[in-house]
Amino acid sequence: MRTELVSIATDGQSLDGLYYEPADGRCSGAVLLMHGNTMNFYVGAPRFLPPVLTRLGLACLAYNRRGHDILSTRDSRMPEGGAFQTAAEAIADNNFAAAWLGARGHAAPVVIGHSNGGMLAVHHVAEHPETRALVLLSAHGGGASILRRSSAAGLMAHDRVDEYLAEAARLVAEGRPRELILMPGWWYAITAESLLDRDRNTPSVLELAPRITCPVLYLRGDQEPKDMYPAEAFAERAGGPCDVRIVADCDHFYNGRKDAVAALVADWLRLQLPS
Repeated sequence: MRTELVSIATDGQSLDGLYYEPADGRCSGAVLLMHGNTMNFYVGAPRFLPPVLTRLGLACLAYNRRGHDILSTRDSRMPEGGAFQTAAEAIADNNFAAAWLGARGHAAPVVIGHSNGGMLAVHHVAEHPETRALVLLSAHGGGASILRRSSAAGLMAHDRVDEYLAEAARLVAEGRPRELILMPGWWYAITAESLLDRDRNTPSVLELAPRITCPVLYLRGDQEPKDMYPAEAFAERAGGPCDVRIVADCDHFYNGRKDAVAALVADWLRLQLPS
């Protein structure tokens, strides 16, 4: 396959990514690959799917949202990354990436998202009904309860959600929205502004499901809790066809099962996109 390092303009910091094409340059369509929380374009599904998808004749754009990794820097000492992310910024970044693909001649790409990227993919497709197909890889349910549900599962704030939300609200009220807060669970570090945004503004995949009319593949590992990754509930509410696949011996990051996941995705897309 052909691989090109690209930069995608936004209304702020640009997005880095890789653009993949089949080796012969002949593309029958394209795929937008959305990474999971605090991940990036060179790990997980955005890394292991392009070699398979380009063999189907699909160009792929794997890119960092501004909320990639946990903390990062570029050409200064100004920090950026997942600790600072907001839902509005992530939604905007996905739109900028889709527009970049459109400028390359790939309108209405297939959308594939992992975890938090999957939740954002549902929102993106709800706003872009022309999307040809949607693949959700362990997409979490999102919604107003996501902070408490993820904390109850041992992530984020553990059993101290109210304490952390109160501290975040205090910092924002004092004019310190970008001050970092250390958390006992995963993300480990997050700004006051981002924590409140996650609690208040995370889209809900189940509320958006009726607006999704394109074919959907919703995949979950058998080691992942179905209440956090609600494939079956989404399928019941979806406005179009939705196939659910549960992958055996599989965790959230598909360790040891990447080939099986890639094969499932490729086989499903062959049926949805016969050209």
